[in-house]
Amino acid sequence: MKEYYDLIDNIYNTLISDNSINTVTSGDIFDVDLSKQTIFPLAHLIISDISFGQGLMTFTFNVIAMDIVDEHKDNKQSTNNPQYLSDNKQDVLNTMLSVINRLQGSVRQGSLNDEGYEISGTPSASQFEDRFENLLTGWSLTMSIEMRNDNVTFGGTACD
Repeated sequence: MKEYYDLIDNIYNTLISDNSINTVTSGDIFDVDLSKQTIFPLAHLIISDISFGQGLMTFTFNVIAMDIVDEHKDNKQSTNNPQYLSDNKQDVLNTMLSVINRLQGSVRQGSLNDEGYEISGTPSASQFEDRFENLLTGWSLTMSIEMRNDNVTFGGTACD
């Protein structure tokens, strides 16, 4: 059974090929050295659960897309548009939202859909800030992906 590996590899490849991401990690977020400034912007994948249906597997996971807020950046937009603040936080949020939007779009009708993945339910994203080290901000996408499960066994033999 390699569906788990295939899913992880396909999501990894989609995220790492995104020009707005430098590093893709997975597993426990606390195992990632978030103090390394060279790894950002970062996407992190956490598979939370898997459910089994008739000939289907549904993987529910979170993708956290994040970057460091540069508090010292002179944001020229803040003079004319005070809603953009005086750092690059809004820029980071906009860019990381684009990353997760492209990922869910790839599952809906792009290369991940071509691999046999489909969205189950409605993906949702939550903004976070200062949740980790280095004044990080970004989005946490929760999404369920459904795929065929051809490896169901009964009595030691594969069933269709």
